[in-house]
Amino acid sequence: MALSALAIDVMLAALPDIAGTFSVAEPNDRQLVVTSYLAGFALGQPLHGPLSDRFGRRPVLVAGLFVFAVGAVAAAFAPEFGWLLLARGVLGFGAAAPRVVATAVVRDRFAGREMARIMSFVMIVFIVVPIFAPSVGGAILAVGTWHWIFGFLCFACVGALVWAALRLPETVAPEDRVSLSGESLAWALRTVLTSRQTVGYTIALGFMFGSLMSYIGAAQQIFVDVYGLGRLFPVMFGAIASVVAVASLVNSRLVGRFGMRRLSHAALLGYLAACGALAVAGFPRHPPLPVFVVYLAAVFFFFGLIAPNFNAIAMEPMGRVAGMASSVIGFYMTAAAALFGWFIGQGFDGSVRPLIAGFAALGLLTLMTVLVTERGALMSSRDRLGSPSRD
Repeated sequence: MALSALAIDVMLAALPDIAGTFSVAEPNDRQLVVTSYLAGFALGQPLHGPLSDRFGRRPVLVAGLFVFAVGAVAAAFAPEFGWLLLARGVLGFGAAAPRVVATAVVRDRFAGREMARIMSFVMIVFIVVPIFAPSVGGAILAVGTWHWIFGFLCFACVGALVWAALRLPETVAPEDRVSLSGESLAWALRTVLTSRQTVGYTIALGFMFGSLMSYIGAAQQIFVDVYGLGRLFPVMFGAIASVVAVASLVNSRLVGRFGMRRLSHAALLGYLAACGALAVAGFPRHPPLPVFVVYLAAVFFFFGLIAPNFNAIAMEPMGRVAGMASSVIGFYMTAAAALFGWFIGQGFDGSVRPLIAGFAALGLLTLMTVLVTERGALMSSRDRLGSPSRD
């Protein structure tokens, strides 16, 4: 699952070089290298989920990793910026398979609070690997060109494929596989879309990941252009990302005791409190760097408590159609995150104001969505404890 995030973050240090190679005049257009990947990532998920319900998790994972490798090679040899964006889309399409399969495998094996605990460990890996990604990208650029980064991604893809072949069991029994007939697919999709809990928390995840994507897309410009960190950008990016990993570890220890809803809803209120502090200050254009870093650390700590729990709550009712559910959740979450991230990122005006205002707006929309989904009740304790189910 970390491979999908690695493919984004390892490119961040190379965005200025890519823009220079292809003479991209508009500075904000370099963010399209991230957005095009997310577009392919979103489009691939509705396909991979039903296929994994029908043929099993392993074959779909292998096929997706192969497409990922093809996209990486094509991007390395792209002759024009448009071709590079297309190749990034193909790469993202392949990366959708590991993302869908990883979530579905966890739901195959676990449910309730135990699923949230396992998803926290998944989130730790998801975050820890990309923490070092910008530094890896910078190290590659020190000895080569940005083309070499795509070679590194291809190498990482092969490593993930070998690891999965040796370690990942098939988690869908033959008798539990779902037909690809129109009737079966319609039933599976209807099962997902008629669950108030699944739909509500999927929409909430879209808003939350929109804040993450807006930060990732604008981070290089903010830390390098606004604060002048230069080569220290990967260090700062990694330090802030590590906060999410710490939060995920904390979540894995606390979710069994307090429950998914109590923990994630309290964290959402904390997220809004952090945003409210800068709102009271009038969303300053250039807050001092230490203040801005503390703000980001607080926001992303709460994000690390929200994301795995929201994902587990959304997947909880989806035992028999975990692949379809994972694909629908992933598709919407990624598409919404790409849209919100692009919109906020394009508002970059040489200050941090668009980012922090966007964080506040998305946080409020998340709270409103959760309130509607839970019929006004926050922090209830009605979580399953963790017995797996295919119901």
